[in-house]
Amino acid sequence: MSPTPSGPPSTASPHEERLLIDGELRSAAGSGTFEVLNPADGTVLGKVADAGREDMLDAIAAARRAFEETDWAVDRQFRKRALTQLLDALVEEKDELREELIAEVGAPRMLTYGAQLEEPLQKFRWHIDHIDRFEWVRRLDDTVNRFTNEPSERWVVKEPVGVVAAITPWNFPFGLLLVKLAGALATGNTVVAKPAPETPWNATRIGRLIAERTDIPAGVVNVVPTSNLGTAELLLTDPRVDMVSFTGSTATGQRILELAAPTFKRTTLELGGKSASIILDDADLTQAIPQALGALAHSGQGCALPTRLLVHRKVYDQVVAGLTQAFQQVSCGDPQDQGTLAGPIISARQRDRVADYIRVGREEGARLAVGGAVPERAGFWVEPTLFVDVDNDSTIAQEEIFGPVLTVTPFDTDEEAIRLANASRYGLAGYVASASTERALRIARAIRTGSFMINGGSFSGGDAPFGGYKASGIGREGGREGFEVYTETKTIGSALSLPLS
Repeated sequence: MSPTPSGPPSTASPHEERLLIDGELRSAAGSGTFEVLNPADGTVLGKVADAGREDMLDAIAAARRAFEETDWAVDRQFRKRALTQLLDALVEEKDELREELIAEVGAPRMLTYGAQLEEPLQKFRWHIDHIDRFEWVRRLDDTVNRFTNEPSERWVVKEPVGVVAAITPWNFPFGLLLVKLAGALATGNTVVAKPAPETPWNATRIGRLIAERTDIPAGVVNVVPTSNLGTAELLLTDPRVDMVSFTGSTATGQRILELAAPTFKRTTLELGGKSASIILDDADLTQAIPQALGALAHSGQGCALPTRLLVHRKVYDQVVAGLTQAFQQVSCGDPQDQGTLAGPIISARQRDRVADYIRVGREEGARLAVGGAVPERAGFWVEPTLFVDVDNDSTIAQEEIFGPVLTVTPFDTDEEAIRLANASRYGLAGYVASASTERALRIARAIRTGSFMINGGSFSGGDAPFGGYKASGIGREGGREGFEVYTETKTIGSALSLPLS
């Protein structure tokens, strides 16, 4: 294992407050910090180091140096061993991570047994195992040099891209950072990780575990939370960074493309969504109606959640009645409670944004069936909100609200449902409920999204690529496709016999 790095000792706080740069856990160069709030009650949980320009440039330089001067990029078995050490350390501190995620993210406890914590650990294991399965070298058929008439071997070799900037959002921060680290590190890249300022502690904990519990060389992973946009954007403009892996809003994704273009950085972008869920007239409503409550998971703060419901007119009134009753039974709950589905909104700013969308929905003529209020209580909350009779072209049906708001729109035919679902700038996920395999599959293939779920089926897993069409992003994370995106392709022709493997 690596020796305990130099730098100031950890404080009495259970949370890691320091940056990780070039193997050292340290304070920000300017000694700056920013506060981390508890979204459930608005109180200050603690603080974290606030990286400045000097810190970010140091982190980029360390990642560049580690890529060029260590064996990380070329020694696959070393990478596998070191990443296994990290996974073991994360599993050992899983209980602490769980409580930390509930506190800083406002993540309902039930979700930490799925997408917030347990599933990301399983996906990390898949990436470690895939190091041995991936086709790093492929031999093509031999050919003949047309000028010399000499025989020639031909090979295709996969190599790491270089320095990767991993930029993550606040809604599922641990899982989204871990899948980026998994893909980038397993393929031999080095990383500068920039977590969202609202939720930095899961990332800084990973940084501490890397420094103290693994043989990952100094500089291979750097963790630099910052509250300063200009500091963060150095990752997009510095020519020493080869790739940007970003998850977040579509507007920020556009900004990343603009700033990264002059240095031709590879970009993978997992962006927003306004995913349509379709209930056909032959669906089992006893299953379809409860599944529609998925729009409220984590108070709607998920890009792939089914926040736009399209319902066949034959069962429309029945579905609306069932949803109205179901929404009335879901309250804004304490994220510490095991039964809570809809916890707090991450911040006052986001709460106000959601409330403004609810106001717009009313003004544009949608019928508010349940909720719509901002509770007068400590923390950041919005009531589970159900809009029915929603025009598919309206603001609340077209824009990503990122709050506990479900819109319901009727349709008459399968063709109309497909048209309405595709009438969106987004294309991240889709859902359908039907008793007919033929109808469900036809709809799944016709809707332009990167993932699709039929009758509550799940595609989730380390081996499953995830990403979107259209304004929902570029590239994939996870699976073979998400693994390979962190590699460059080199083709070699040789008159010598090469010992490649």
